[in-house]
Amino acid sequence: MLNEEQILETYKVIGQNVAKVRKERNVSQLSLFLDMGYKSVSVVSFAEISLKGAHFNIAHLLQISTILNVPLNHILDGVQEIIDMSNIE
Repeated sequence: MLNEEQILETYKVIGQNVAKVRKERNVSQLSLFLDMGYKSVSVVSFAEISLKGAHFNIAHLLQISTILNVPLNHILDGVQEIIDMSNIE
């Protein structure tokens, strides 16, 4: 079972993955956020760095995957390792 620290690390990894893919695609945070139907960039910017407990939910990840044309598993890269570590402990 994942503990609080592992969950927070998972959010951080996902946020870093989103930022990496977004930058590789030359998409600004604002552009991504507008394409997701929001009017402010704060959700994307906060979630990419896990600021103030912000994180992407599954609906966000599905939208991001579609908008950036990247497989969802690419955005989740590194998450399985965190899960595997929780099973060892």
